[in-house]
Amino acid sequence: MGLLGAFFFPFFGFGFVLYFLPTVIALVRDKRDKLSIFLLNIFLGWSVIGWIVSLVWAVKSDPVVMVPYRLQ
Repeated sequence: MGLLGAFFFPFFGFGFVLYFLPTVIALVRDKRDKLSIFLLNIFLGWSVIGWIVSLVWAVKSDPVVMVPYRLQ
């Protein structure tokens, strides 16, 4: 890898991480809809709206599911 490759690699690496930032956030937060966020990010992340929607979805907290408990 020459000097030019060493210069451009951080920019492309940073862009790659920035593009998949919603997916990374969903994985770190252990979201229930990780696969859906990833697929939205892959197919619609190129548009700004799709990327923002997947980012908001990844940051939003999952609703708490209440399971009724019956005593027997």
